[in-house]
Amino acid sequence: MLLRRSNARPYWRTLLVLARAANLPTVWSNCLAGWWLGGGGDLLPLLLLLTGASCLYTCGMFLNDAFDAEFDQEHRRERPIPAGDIGLDEVWAWGFGWLGLGAVILVLLGKVTATFALLLAAGIVIYNATHKALPLAPLLMAACRLLLYLVAASVAVEGVTGLAIWCGLAMAAYVAGLSYLARHELSKGPVEVWPAWCLGAPILLGLLVNGGEHQFRALGLCLALAIWTLRSLRYAFWSPVRNIGLAASGLVAGIVLVDLLAVAGGGHAGISLLFLLLFAATLVSQRFAPAS
Repeated sequence: MLLRRSNARPYWRTLLVLARAANLPTVWSNCLAGWWLGGGGDLLPLLLLLTGASCLYTCGMFLNDAFDAEFDQEHRRERPIPAGDIGLDEVWAWGFGWLGLGAVILVLLGKVTATFALLLAAGIVIYNATHKALPLAPLLMAACRLLLYLVAASVAVEGVTGLAIWCGLAMAAYVAGLSYLARHELSKGPVEVWPAWCLGAPILLGLLVNGGEHQFRALGLCLALAIWTLRSLRYAFWSPVRNIGLAASGLVAGIVLVDLLAVAGGGHAGISLLFLLLFAATLVSQRFAPAS
């Protein structure tokens, strides 16, 4: 058992680091995009969705550190558990506590939502338990983000629409590419480029499905996402000093831009502004709390 040291960082700060709180705006943007693609609806279910999804995400982050405690003891001693900022048993308790709370909230939103939510909860636990040993773990992470889209769409008035599924799949492809890159954060060897092509899936979908009044707006959003993605990738592939952590952080923030493209700006400035605020919130938060 790892015990909390006497000179540990403030407990609230430790919890924020464990939760990777800087990435929470990307969870909220996933929920908003999926809900919007499902036809929107009343605000109360949306608020419950955001709360439940936040709990499940936080559960995943706590369980990630709990399952990786031995690995971090050797390779990432700055993480809260090996650093002695919090005990391993506490992290397990927090993780499963968040899991139970999030699952209960989402199950209350209906049978379809409950089904997807329970699959998401199971996926989170399975991913964290296997991701160090499983080469295909990025696909599990991608599946979790797809399921989050489906959870969000199921809460809306039209339910899980075809467009919500396709946008969820595009998000899953983006997250798979991001997760593959992030797995090599501690690696000194070469990183294969081909998984990075998965990051272009949302752009391809945006170009294929948007026409008419949405076409010009979608083209602008595709260009913005492409520029941001390439900007982030340069730290991994084209920088004199490779920094995969910085590349991954940028791509995590790009999740919000993928969501904005999924709703093609939402048809009015207010929706676009909301996603841009979430994008900015992610970038600002990453300055104070680690994204990985």
